Amino acid sequence: MHSLSARLLVLTIFFVMLSEVLIFVPSVARFRVEWLNDRLSAAHLAMLVVDAAPNRAVGQMLKTELLTQVGAHAVVIRRADMRLVLSDGVPPAVDETFDLGAQGNLELVLDAVAVLGRRSDRIIRAIAPSPADPAISIELVLDEAPLRDRMIGYGLNIFGLSVVISLITASLVYISLHWLLVRPMRRIIGSMAEFSEDPEDARRIIAPSGGRDEIGVAEQQLAEMQRDLREALTQRAHLAALGTAVAKINHDLRGILSSALLVSDRLETSEDPDVQRLAPTVITAIERAVAMCSQTLDYVGQGTPEGRHERFALQPLVDEIKASMEAAAPDALQVENRIDEALQLSGDRDQIFRILNNVARNAAEAGATSLNVSARIQDGRIEIDLGDNGPGLPPRAQERLFQPFKGSARAGGTGLGLAIARELARGHGGDLELLSTGPDGTVFRLTIPAGTKDHGSVTKSAAPA
Repeated sequence: MHSLSARLLVLTIFFVMLSEVLIFVPSVARFRVEWLNDRLSAAHLAMLVVDAAPNRAVGQMLKTELLTQVGAHAVVIRRADMRLVLSDGVPPAVDETFDLGAQGNLELVLDAVAVLGRRSDRIIRAIAPSPADPAISIELVLDEAPLRDRMIGYGLNIFGLSVVISLITASLVYISLHWLLVRPMRRIIGSMAEFSEDPEDARRIIAPSGGRDEIGVAEQQLAEMQRDLREALTQRAHLAALGTAVAKINHDLRGILSSALLVSDRLETSEDPDVQRLAPTVITAIERAVAMCSQTLDYVGQGTPEGRHERFALQPLVDEIKASMEAAAPDALQVENRIDEALQLSGDRDQIFRILNNVARNAAEAGATSLNVSARIQDGRIEIDLGDNGPGLPPRAQERLFQPFKGSARAGGTGLGLAIARELARGHGGDLELLSTGPDGTVFRLTIPAGTKDHGSVTKSAAPA
């Protein structure tokens, strides 16, 4: 009884038997009425014999034979001009009278149930119009015991037939459900168990049958889930290997960048105007790279790196991003800084730079030629909008926009830029979200809490977005 198949078999038998019980009582009631109607028809024939006899007188032997054929102690026939009585002596006392012509279906059912439940023999009177001639009324005085015996026999026959029908129906239902439901479910369960033993083995992913029913959909969903899990485990392994590699080269990379920083310091003494203009940007970029290397191990091992919160102006930070983008490719992306110079916020300056710089680089890689950056204070939060004029994000990229290795909109991309940017934004108590995208461009919004205990305060003046 622990298997689904056995439970289905038992439930099918139970419900079929329940259906048979619901139709059993009306069937028995109908059988009782038909049995009495047969007696009434026999009584009508018997009275025709009496009516045809000379002076309507019949011998005792014929009278007894007629009553035996009817199965009654006495028969009374009434019509407009005649009343005939056929009786073998004085009829016994009647215990109950039933007028079949005046009874409704419910009364007939209740009477039938009462007959089945009664154990004592009674004498009953049945009154009804003759089945052969409704103008003739017939009364029968007869024993109830033969009627009850015939009803019990009829009920046993119905019960036996119900058992046979139940077994046949249950077997057919069992076979159908086993083929359509149980067998595919066992296949799904087997695939799940086999896949759990080695999730990285692509051969253990279930092959959907291609059906359009619920089982087919379940197989497709299971296959997709197994593929996603295998891909996630593979990415996890790759990230673990990447973390190990980064840990090994972190020290050497920091040394190289430190040497580059020492050399770049000498650029500040150069008298070349172009060098003097670009030197601060180069030095700042190298210092930021050194800091990123220092935070790499903490980021991999502990999640989002803890930032150093400070109060700073947002406009100069965006100017640095503008200079960085122009230095990388002067004609690729033009950054328009619309942020009010009085707007300040509290947070990790380098991390805010990384967030905005990642969004800007994604816009450039997507084919945008301009990026408008604006900010405002709204409901105690600073909202920084970055809108480009690119071609927009494809639907698949939108579905997995902030998922590492899945949210890239270009071939060969990793999707790490926006994933890291959102994680850094949430580390500040804010968020990075996609506001809109389409042929006219894409708009991202960076939200940072304003004036909180943890994140400092901002000025109350800001340019409109």
